[in-house]
Amino acid sequence: MQVNHPETVAELQELYPRYEAALVSDDVETLTRLFWASPHVTRLGVTENLYGIDEIAAFRKGRIPANLGRTIRKLDIVTFGREFGSITLEFERETDGGLVQGRQSQLWARLPEGRRIVAAHFRPCLRRASIGIPFLRRRRAG
Repeated sequence: MQVNHPETVAELQELYPRYEAALVSDDVETLTRLFWASPHVTRLGVTENLYGIDEIAAFRKGRIPANLGRTIRKLDIVTFGREFGSITLEFERETDGGLVQGRQSQLWARLPEGRRIVAAHFRPCLRRASIGIPFLRRRRAG
C-alpha cells in the first residue's frame, strides 16, 4: 500500500475546497452529497452524534446558518493506497465571545459513486481556564 498516492492526494485537494465552500455558505445539498449515502456513515459533533445519512441530512437542514465562516490554520491530507484518505484540520472562528479554535477530521473512501466522507468528527477546542470540569484540573499532591 502506498501512503500519499499522488493522484489520490490531488483528488482530495480538489474535493475539500468544495466541502469548505458548501459548509460556510450552508449549501446543504452539496454537504449531504459529499457524505456517503449509507446508514453506516457517521458524523460526531459538538452536541450531536449522527449515524446514517438521514440523520446527517436532517441535522444540516435544521441547523441555523449563522457564523459559519472560519479560517483554516492547518490542513493535512494523508492517503492510504487509492481507496482511503484522511483530512484533518485546525480552524479559528470569530464569535461574539471571542476567538474559537477547533478541529475537524474526515475519512474519505473511494466508492462506486466517487469519493465520499464515510466518517467525520468536528470539535471546538475548549480552553482549560474557561471551563470548570473537575477532571481537567490538576490534582494537588498530598
